[in-house]
Amino acid sequence: MAWYKLALQPDGDVWLVTSPDFEEVVSFGKTQEEACRNGRNAIEEAIAARIADGEDIPFPMKDTDGKGHFVEVPMMVYLKSAIYMLMREKGWTRADLQRALGWSHREQIDRLFRLDHQTKLDAIEDAFKALGVTLTIDTPFSHAA
Repeated sequence: MAWYKLALQPDGDVWLVTSPDFEEVVSFGKTQEEACRNGRNAIEEAIAARIADGEDIPFPMKDTDGKGHFVEVPMMVYLKSAIYMLMREKGWTRADLQRALGWSHREQIDRLFRLDHQTKLDAIEDAFKALGVTLTIDTPFSHAA
C-alpha cells in the first residue's frame, strides 16, 4: 500500500542501503534482507523526524514495478503521515486540528503524530473526517460462504 524504494550496494562485507526519497536515510546490513529491514526502520525514523521538524514527507508509491528493492511502511505510519501532510496542505496547526476534533487535551493530538504510539483507529478516522477527507481502504475480500 505504501512503498518506498531503496538503493542497495555492496560495501566491503556489508550492504549499504539508502533511499532516493529520503536523503537522510543511510544504513547497513550483513545481508540484503537485513539491509532492507534496516532501511525500512531508517525510513520510519526519517518520517518521524520530518513530522517533528515540520518538514514534508515524500508521497509513497502505491505499487512497485518489481525492479529493485522496496519496503512497505506499516499501515499506522502511512495513516499518521497522511494526516500530517493533509493538515499541512490545509495550512492547519495541531491546535487547529484539536479544535476541529473537539479534543480537550493536547496530548491526544500529539499521539496522532507519534509513530511509536498505537493510536486507536477511531481517533485516526476522526482526524481524517475533521480534515474533510474520507478514509477509504481498497482491500478486496471474497463473499461470505
